[in-house]
Amino acid sequence: MKLIIPVSLTLLLSIALAACSPAEPAKTAQSKTSPDKVVLRFAVLGDAEPKPEPQFPHLAAAVADVNRLATQTKLDFVVGVGDIAHKGALVQYDNVTPVLQQLTLPFYPIMGNEEHGSTVERFMQYANSWNAGKIMLDAPSYVLEFDTVALVFASPDHGRDFNDSGIAWMLSQLTQLAPKPVLLIVHGAQTGVYPENADKGISHPGFADVIAQPNLAAVISGDLHMDMDRVVHSKQLGKVHYLHIPALERTKIPDETQHTAMFRLFSLSNDGIMQVDTYQTGIATPLQRHSYQFSLNADN
Repeated sequence: MKLIIPVSLTLLLSIALAACSPAEPAKTAQSKTSPDKVVLRFAVLGDAEPKPEPQFPHLAAAVADVNRLATQTKLDFVVGVGDIAHKGALVQYDNVTPVLQQLTLPFYPIMGNEEHGSTVERFMQYANSWNAGKIMLDAPSYVLEFDTVALVFASPDHGRDFNDSGIAWMLSQLTQLAPKPVLLIVHGAQTGVYPENADKGISHPGFADVIAQPNLAAVISGDLHMDMDRVVHSKQLGKVHYLHIPALERTKIPDETQHTAMFRLFSLSNDGIMQVDTYQTGIATPLQRHSYQFSLNADN
């Protein structure tokens, strides 16, 4: 069952700064999720925003791969973590639209800092055009709720960060959904999570209170354009798991010398285990070296 909840722009809440939890070693998968036990599976596409030319060959390849996977296995929808249209330019939106319209599954995107180079209204217009005949989004932030998990899609209020109202909205959704586990979809994780560029990300002090919510299981983000083969892309800090989604069109960290287009696939089994697989575009099987697994039960 899916429920879309629009963002409220009127919620205001005073947030106290909470201390960040110490890092714990990343957990890798010990076993694959059995297909007959999967209750939810979705793909996540990372940043595109190509430059200088508004062309999307790697995104198109990822779309073709996701469509192929959808014919072979249970696949429910596709998530976008923002930064599709560089500077929110019309030519970028126009050129990417026929690519994303090729998706056979519903596409649930959020805004990134690039989309804030233009207006929220422009993003919403195009986001709904990508989903013509599938879904209709009423706001750039919303919730998908299922029996065993909920996904909270939180578009930044400006750049890659939040205002007090955005923080209050996330806290409200997490509180209402408790004790159901939540996966938080944001464009960038909070500053400090990825030491490869520790100063870039969410800096609003109130976000610490969001992270401290007991039913927050994971934060899924993009933004940093990190090379999966040369960074620590999946980790656990305190009780929260952080999953980086690599950029499809270009890599920036640790440098721009090597780019491999990848996307990630999340498979939730009926025992609460989330298997995260990473696919290189054009390759039919996931890359074992980037496999990650965690439990939605915080006590495990």
